[in-house]
Amino acid sequence: MSKAKPAPLPPGTLIGGYRVARRLAAGGFGVVYLALDSEGQQVAIKEYIPASLATREAGELLPRVPPEKLSLYRLGLKSFFEEGRSLAQISHASVVSVLNFFRENETVYMVMNYLEGATLQDFIVTARDQKAQKVFRESTIRSLFDEVLRGLRIVHQHKMLHLDIKPANVFITDDDKAVLIDFGAAREVLSKEGNFIRPMYTPGFAAPEMYRRDGQLGPWTDIYAIGACIYACMQGFPPPEAPQRQEKDRLTGALAKLRGIYSDNLIEIVEWCMALDPLTRPQSVFALQKELSREGERRYTQLSLAEKMRLQLDTLVSDTRKSLHKASEATGVVGRPK
Repeated sequence: MSKAKPAPLPPGTLIGGYRVARRLAAGGFGVVYLALDSEGQQVAIKEYIPASLATREAGELLPRVPPEKLSLYRLGLKSFFEEGRSLAQISHASVVSVLNFFRENETVYMVMNYLEGATLQDFIVTARDQKAQKVFRESTIRSLFDEVLRGLRIVHQHKMLHLDIKPANVFITDDDKAVLIDFGAAREVLSKEGNFIRPMYTPGFAAPEMYRRDGQLGPWTDIYAIGACIYACMQGFPPPEAPQRQEKDRLTGALAKLRGIYSDNLIEIVEWCMALDPLTRPQSVFALQKELSREGERRYTQLSLAEKMRLQLDTLVSDTRKSLHKASEATGVVGRPK
């Protein structure tokens, strides 16, 4: 049986001079509320309350943290607080605005602008369901990620990393602005400490170095996730997980199917960003911006008939192997000693 998530604060709760209206979202590391400030303006408040370290019963205010998890809880709390302080120094249209952050109820709250709109993930699902040849037009992808990269560049200049870039964390406002939300600093700090089990990153968007305790993280880590997001905008679904790619990399084959639909340049950008070796990716957001905004005629190389047949054959073989593996698992053959 899975552990119950901490109960959210009840509507009407007063914290730091803000009145909670309702819960907006909940994840492994916190709860986000819609709240009203003293002037009745809407804000979003994120509460640090990691489900793996703390519990809270309905109607209660204070998290309950077992003694053996208290040091980890406080470590994440400190990181979350520092994240709020750093984000409060950033003023950019493409980065979520932190208006305030404070300690209360033995935890920390981060007050942000309340955004109206939908996530990039919502748009991808809607576009994918229409079953068009292109999930998004190339001009839309380039324009969208030009905005996102402008914000990410400022974040990196402040010596911060996002560490959880994915379509669900790119918010598209009602006036068509792209905003980076939900940074993952506390998540990363906790994952590196003691015997704490590394939190699950979103499959397909986490760079290979995020799966290793000794992995060197840097701007290139966020850039991998940007490439994965562009891939999702082209394909309509996430790329393969990094550990799977390290066993057998099918990324190039998947992108090859998009030749003629998207420009060679955009496909090459995705491959560049998603290189398994961090040193062969763009080392800065500026380098990626320069390539993404490159002007001039873009080539659209059509697949030859032989290439199309080879890709179709590879897909057929792969699907057949998966079907056989599932059938073997269902009958209990896999892993049975001879």
